[in-house]
Amino acid sequence: MTREPRQELAVLIRRVDPDVPLPEYAQPGDAGADLRTTESRELKPGERAVLPTGVSIALPEGYAAFVHPRSGLAARCGVALVNAPGTVDAGYRGEIKVIVVNLDPRESVRFERFDRIAQLVVQQVEKVRFQEVAELPDSARAAGGFGSTGGHAAVGGTTGGNRYASVVSDREGQ
Repeated sequence: MTREPRQELAVLIRRVDPDVPLPEYAQPGDAGADLRTTESRELKPGERAVLPTGVSIALPEGYAAFVHPRSGLAARCGVALVNAPGTVDAGYRGEIKVIVVNLDPRESVRFERFDRIAQLVVQQVEKVRFQEVAELPDSARAAGGFGSTGGHAAVGGTTGGNRYASVVSDREGQ
């Protein structure tokens, strides 16, 4: 079965910093285009900073862009994004900035001008109308929340159920 190639969405972009490279996809098929910082900065362990990317965009109505972390920075340096994913709404025209934090307990991390710090994923989003009701329809999951499906030793392995709730209540009774 052959699929027709999808048409690319045109997104208007303005360089706030005239020298910054435009966001680009590192590999074919990548969902996120790399964002770079225009500012050199060192983060000590536990420190966070707001780093500018040197670009602003105009998304079409019905779209949003989401700023995601780069897995290599997380794995190698302990760098995370504080509000991941950050949301860029269609109406926002300011510079995209990224809130980074150094989670490494011992080592500082240094960013140089034009280092890749995050990735931008553009997605179509639905506009909804909230309709208040007295009761919601049933579902298989119901109100099961954090850890309710198991899958981790702290919440009962792969057996499901919510062992976490009983562990918390056992500790509270001590």
